[in-house]
Amino acid sequence: MLTISDYQNIIAKEFDSITENRKPENLYEPISYILSLGGKRIRPVLTLMAADIFDGDCKKAISAAKAVEVFHNFSLVHDDIMDDAPLRRGNETVHEKWNLNTGILSGDAMLILAYQYFEVYEPKIFQALAKLFSKTALEVCEGQQYDVDFETRDDVTIPEYLKMIEYKTAVLIGAAMKMGAIVAETSEENANLIYDFGLNLGIAFQLQDDYLDAFGNPETFGKQVGGDIIENKKTYLYLKAMEFSNEENKQQLLHLFSIQPNDNTDKIESVKTIFNTSGASKATQDAILNYTEKAFETLSKMNISDDKKTILRLFGEKLMNRNV
Repeated sequence: MLTISDYQNIIAKEFDSITENRKPENLYEPISYILSLGGKRIRPVLTLMAADIFDGDCKKAISAAKAVEVFHNFSLVHDDIMDDAPLRRGNETVHEKWNLNTGILSGDAMLILAYQYFEVYEPKIFQALAKLFSKTALEVCEGQQYDVDFETRDDVTIPEYLKMIEYKTAVLIGAAMKMGAIVAETSEENANLIYDFGLNLGIAFQLQDDYLDAFGNPETFGKQVGGDIIENKKTYLYLKAMEFSNEENKQQLLHLFSIQPNDNTDKIESVKTIFNTSGASKATQDAILNYTEKAFETLSKMNISDDKKTILRLFGEKLMNRNV
């Protein structure tokens, strides 16, 4: 087994020349640009790690890992267009740096490139990877549509919200791990279990992201604390606060999430106070722990050595024990 840094270095080298000498430049330069912005590249790392966990060769999983990361960045390019976002990872978004049409077309090309990476595999593995990828890609689109729909709804339920983050975020993490298992040609049971591990960890990760958006350390979070509150996003914290609050606080919360003041300082503090006093903060932390434990429960069922189970558990604990 390699370290997380080792896997990240393998992926970084692959993306250094991903669109080298490809024409036209105005199609491929934006692709190279968005991939060069980096990030943690957690999804392709998980693909390589899963291949090693199941005694495969992680180098054989590189193409699948590239497919996962290129697809993820494709979704970011199109999400940024939908959100009219000016920045991604502290840099200009593709549609801002170039233009809207370039963002759409380069995003489309990335989706096609992602599928091409599976072509290096023998038919049996190719079929399994492509089938999983198609299912996951469609679910990610469904999750994004749910997210858009929720912006104009005041009756979003907790199960609906959990389904949205499962599709928009968690399924790709589960699929990334299952792809490594497929390339390693482990049993179907192991492949499904590692998918469930990634899926539940992905839900926990997104819930924690919601929590840190409100209560994270401004010096380490990496983006503006309270961003979801400013944008009136109905996160798990908000939905739980609406469920637990008395009528007065419900009305105050509804009012606060209907305004966009020039200075959001008071709004953020008022909302966070309701999150805390209503018990929504505690409920969100409990949900994070619950989904993390669900992920860890799958480890006992996997047919792998105890030391590899420990590696997966430590990875999950490290991922969830963050302040950023």
